[in-house]
Amino acid sequence: MKHHSGRGFTLIEVLVALTILAVALTAAMRALGSMTESSASLQQRMLAEWSAENHLSDLRLAKRWPAPGVRGADCSQGGIPLYCEETVSGTPNPAFRRVEVAVYPSAADKSVRLAWLVTIVPDETRNIF
Repeated sequence: MKHHSGRGFTLIEVLVALTILAVALTAAMRALGSMTESSASLQQRMLAEWSAENHLSDLRLAKRWPAPGVRGADCSQGGIPLYCEETVSGTPNPAFRRVEVAVYPSAADKSVRLAWLVTIVPDETRNIF
């Protein structure tokens, strides 16, 4: 029997190394894909939060007394289509109204609420000095 003392790897060693490398690269690609998806979702939620804050800021700056009910409007932000739904209801104190703003991906898709803010709005017309 002849003994080979040459340097190098056997075919089995190369195949095992390639298998380990393939598994590691597959795991890395899955992690990268998951991070990319998470980043896009986070960006959409951040823009939805900004849209809700803008909506409530507009309401406060207008100093108008919002009528009770539910209203919706397009509130796209950063090139991403968004839909804001405003719900106004009374409070135990008649000088205040509760305003909720919920932001969805679209008017047709309300399965996922991206942002939700609630505030209390005073009746500015009652503040007479």
